Amino acid sequence: MKHSVFLPKEFMNIKNIKEKELRVVSGFLVLIIIISGLILSTALFINGMIMVFNYQTSLNVGLILASLLGWTFFGILMRGLKINRPNEARVFTLFGAYHGTVKTSGFYFVNPFASSFTPDANNQRAELEQQMREAYKQGKVDAATVSKMSSPKTISLKANACDNGLQKVNDVLGNPITIGAVVIWYVENPTQAVFAVENYKEYISIQSDSAIRNVARLYPYDVFDDGDYDEDASEKTLRGSSVEIAETMKMELQKRVSNAGLRIEDVRITHLAYAEEVAAAMLQRQQAVAIIAAKQKIVEGAVSMVKMAVERLEEDDVVVLDKEKKAAMVSNLLVVLCGSRDAQPVVNSGSIQ
Repeated sequence: MKHSVFLPKEFMNIKNIKEKELRVVSGFLVLIIIISGLILSTALFINGMIMVFNYQTSLNVGLILASLLGWTFFGILMRGLKINRPNEARVFTLFGAYHGTVKTSGFYFVNPFASSFTPDANNQRAELEQQMREAYKQGKVDAATVSKMSSPKTISLKANACDNGLQKVNDVLGNPITIGAVVIWYVENPTQAVFAVENYKEYISIQSDSAIRNVARLYPYDVFDDGDYDEDASEKTLRGSSVEIAETMKMELQKRVSNAGLRIEDVRITHLAYAEEVAAAMLQRQQAVAIIAAKQKIVEGAVSMVKMAVERLEEDDVVVLDKEKKAAMVSNLLVVLCGSRDAQPVVNSGSIQ
């Protein structure tokens, strides 16, 4: 029996935004220009003030205004200097419109009016502020460090692990089970991750829970030979085919998050068990099935051994047994071979005929 996974239409209608690689300028070159400009502006300001003290009013106002404009201009240019670490990206917006994405690491210069945008900057800032306050209370940082905190503006391209703990779900037979899985993922398209969803980290967490739950309920935890589940020898179970089912979870989850610019690297089931309310009963059921299977093997072997013993006795003319004696011997051999305890031998001193 084959299973198919259907995705709601709303997951397929996320608007695609084409990513544009932003061309940047070396930050060191611009930094030299800014420093030179600031030095020149300072020199103009000093000359202007000297002229003021010397009552040379013809040029002093122009020099002072030029120095102020220079400080303002080169100060604005300093806002365009950015540092990008390896496996990080910045998504820039310019006056509310998408400006471009920078994935390369290093020191570079962009439009000073362009700002980095991250959907989870507010959440990250709140967490960072809480951590800094706790550190401040413990005396590890000073008040100046707390006041200078800034929100992170980069999108991490590193691999992340999403583990939402255990979920309780019913398998295809209706048995309640607890299942847990870890999802390894990373941001493949920073632009999509920023603009397609509100918060891509929360998005993948919710989609992981949904995908794991939806796939787990398509398969039985285990199969018992009691007619509860009509399947052939190749049918998958959660316990016996965890690797294949994890791959199915990966495929469904990838379909759900692909339009958000996320890539699922791997999905692995970390926990699988019956729920507490049925665990004891299911354990007894598994034990009963195992005992029955073991007894079947024992009986098959015992019958084969008894048949061989009777045939060898008759072929070698060791003893001649009538039907009654043969039935008694077969019964005794089966008791000895199939019994769960060691048999106590009884020596017969009389004739067996």
